[in-house]
Amino acid sequence: MSISTLPKSGFVRLSAILAPAGPLPIGRSTWWRGVKSGRFPKPIKFGPNTTMWKAEDIHGLIDTLISDRGPK
Repeated sequence: MSISTLPKSGFVRLSAILAPAGPLPIGRSTWWRGVKSGRFPKPIKFGPNTTMWKAEDIHGLIDTLISDRGPK
């Protein structure tokens, strides 16, 4: 999944955020460390086995990561 196929609103699961299907090329352990440290958005629990993120928060994260990287 590329950034363009990530929904603009609603909720997304971790598998839609991280590589290989998602736009962020990081692993699950790195993601959860970032959530714990506050670098990445906090999840929303929909049940004991369902954790999702707001699509708006993920788009905001991607925008921030791109702007922090700066021009090449």
